[in-house]
Amino acid sequence: MDIARLIATFGGCGLSPRAPGTVGSLAALVVGLPLLKRPRLLVAGITAVTVVGWWATKRSGKGEDHSWIVIDEVAGMWIALLACLPKTGEQAREKWFWMYPLLAFAFFRLFDITKPGPVGVLDRRHDATGVMGDDVIAGAMAALCVKGVRTVMERTSH
Repeated sequence: MDIARLIATFGGCGLSPRAPGTVGSLAALVVGLPLLKRPRLLVAGITAVTVVGWWATKRSGKGEDHSWIVIDEVAGMWIALLACLPKTGEQAREKWFWMYPLLAFAFFRLFDITKPGPVGVLDRRHDATGVMGDDVIAGAMAALCVKGVRTVMERTSH
């Protein structure tokens, strides 16, 4: 396995015989959770994974979205986690904080699988930009949904 394929599979997660996209997303969630305490590191990770993932996808996947390519799920999942960042001192006080990363995962997988609107447009490109881009957009859509749920929860808990 060369370095491009190792990156594209997120250390082999994409080689799961069942639901490699879900396995990659779960791995991204597990690796991403500690990054919620380090927002700048999360943003740097998103940037690095997106750029390096684009390269690895182009090189190892020849632009096609093979099921074993899951680095795009990592980028999208980490973008979705941006909506889970605690406000200053909030994590210890917010009753439902643990729920938001799970919601981010659920919304991200929903948009990644169903490919609504711009997610589907990018998915149909059949190149590295489309492979990475559809998950970046799915992650952004998931983040917006989590942010909406969080806003409702904050307003109803007061």
